[in-house]
Amino acid sequence: MTKLLFEVSPAWILICVLAATAYTLVLYFRAVRPWGTRLNLVLAALRWVLVFLLTLLLLNFMLRHIENRYEEPVFAILLDNSASVQAMLDSPARQDVVQRLARLKEELEKEHYEVPLLGIRATELQQVNFNEPVTNLSEALRLVAERYEDRQLEGVLLVSDGIYNAGLAPADVAFPAAVYTLGVGDTVRKPDLSIRDVWYNKIAYQGSRFPVRAEITAHGFTGRQIKINLLYQGRVVQQQQMSVPASGFIAVEFATEATGEGLQRWEVVAEVLPEESNPLNNRATLFVEVIRGRRKILIAAAAPHPDLGTLRTILESNNNYEIMLHLPGVTEVPADKLKAENIDLVIFYQLPDFRGRLRDLTLRLAEFKLPRLFIAGGTTDVNFLVQPERPLGFETPPRQFDEVTPSLNPQFSLFTLPENTSAILAEMPPLPVHFGKMRVSPQVIPVLFQQVGSVVTDRPMLAYFIEESRKTGVMLGEGIYRWRMYEYAKTGRTEITDELFTKFIQFLVTAEDKRRFRCYPVKPEFTRDEPVVLESEVYNEIFEPVFGNTVTIEIFNEQNRRSAYSYVVQPSLSRYSVYSLPEGAYRFTATTEVNAKPEKVNGQFVVTGRKLEMQNLTADYGQLRRLSAQTGGRFYHLHEWDKLAEELTRTPARYVVHSEERYTAALNIPWILILLLVLVSAEWFLRKFYGGY
Repeated sequence: MTKLLFEVSPAWILICVLAATAYTLVLYFRAVRPWGTRLNLVLAALRWVLVFLLTLLLLNFMLRHIENRYEEPVFAILLDNSASVQAMLDSPARQDVVQRLARLKEELEKEHYEVPLLGIRATELQQVNFNEPVTNLSEALRLVAERYEDRQLEGVLLVSDGIYNAGLAPADVAFPAAVYTLGVGDTVRKPDLSIRDVWYNKIAYQGSRFPVRAEITAHGFTGRQIKINLLYQGRVVQQQQMSVPASGFIAVEFATEATGEGLQRWEVVAEVLPEESNPLNNRATLFVEVIRGRRKILIAAAAPHPDLGTLRTILESNNNYEIMLHLPGVTEVPADKLKAENIDLVIFYQLPDFRGRLRDLTLRLAEFKLPRLFIAGGTTDVNFLVQPERPLGFETPPRQFDEVTPSLNPQFSLFTLPENTSAILAEMPPLPVHFGKMRVSPQVIPVLFQQVGSVVTDRPMLAYFIEESRKTGVMLGEGIYRWRMYEYAKTGRTEITDELFTKFIQFLVTAEDKRRFRCYPVKPEFTRDEPVVLESEVYNEIFEPVFGNTVTIEIFNEQNRRSAYSYVVQPSLSRYSVYSLPEGAYRFTATTEVNAKPEKVNGQFVVTGRKLEMQNLTADYGQLRRLSAQTGGRFYHLHEWDKLAEELTRTPARYVVHSEERYTAALNIPWILILLLVLVSAEWFLRKFYGGY
């Protein structure tokens, strides 16, 4: 649709008509012409149109174009294609459901709906296979709403058994359209034993005992005696016999010793009773990594301070660390343990101090080629801070203190911190830090900068450097406990403070990897339904990445059976994926050649195979009813299919109209210019041809 818009009153069009008429009368009707009357009228008409258009252009009118585009609304079919539906419906029943949905899709499309058939991951299904290992109905609904947030979503038909084993309850999710639900599966609960959860330590230390707690639900077996076994490498190591209470809930605990080393498979198995309908949920597999010993961290200080308790609390939250606190007169570490072989990291808290306490011990520990962390505060010996051989220090002995807040170095990327770290750190209470002109060598890598007021300086507050092949950390400022207390008061947690120091100390205590060939799994644990991904890196003498090396990978299962793979490392192909590995603990060996020298890497990973979908095979229509009720839809049983199809197809589609307006000035319309040229040319040609000039 096109309309004319004028900047002046449309009455001026009459003036244009009068001007064109007067000009034409004067030119063609006040004297006799050498051509006939008919040609004179043609020439007069050409001149009248030409003058009218020229005067009309003086009014500077515009053309408004309105273009309407009609968009079909969306009605999505969301099919729960998880393994639990496959277990409850036989093949003919599943095929019948799929065929009915296909017919419904065609009928809705005839009513001018766009009807995508989506799986539980909210992606379109080209072929329906009921093999999804996890059901997250709330996430599926969220993804559907997100996918069509810029479209007119009229509604969703959710075909499901109502069972979910991940995410929120579907009825707890706010959805922008009506959700119609179709229940499939059997709601009658059958006799069943099921291991619901297993709690255990994923890391155990060699020679120590670790607990395993299993929670079991039993339906239909009240008063029966059942046996629960703990298996190690396929053989029973412990067994307990329990009587099923009226509640049907059983909690059983085992305590066993960690022997050997590396990844180990353990299993909790409940005996299968003859009446059971689903024996697949009677077994749970757990993998425990047994390591030789914990990292020993020594905290040495000359006097008590709240920071010591804070550091100890933070570090003891990591089971990999054994903390030793040496505080004369309060708690002292025996002399036989203050040896290099018994320590993995030393934290010098305000040592050496200006009174000379623990000076001998500090000097002796500093001679050990161990990673270390110096925390400087008000009692630190300032002469230590100005030693010229230190990469980080002061040029002259500092005599004053600044109140400093931390600012995260945006370029630091050796370990990750929570997303809101910078914002929380900016609000932390200031700490007293020695003030003076600093000496910072290029090898010093800041983690935190000092911020004075609103100005972020280039002076480090928390940093590290590497000298003599060992890592050294430096923290300028005392009062870490204030940060932890403030964060807890503000957020109810101490996540930022704890992760900052835990990961920093973990970085210091971890030996630097100088290998020129590395091969490692991208994560320590994979599921049976995903590929195992190993990444390889090859470096030259100056540790630049190089490509073109052939990497051979040998994977060994728990029975020591070998599988071999080979690939060439390229810039776009540094990872190798191994598919269809069964559940178990695996070790691997990767080899390649770097400058004609063989390089070898060993590692391990786990493939888990516990089937969440098999834990519960009783359909839950209550969830579906609540979801439909709160979104304005309705719940239907499978035998009510005709009613469902009738309700969905009787509502006509409501098109969404998208209007687009465009404005064009008359002087910018090319066809008007062309018309003017045609009029002028035609009139000139006719007058010339018939002797008018």
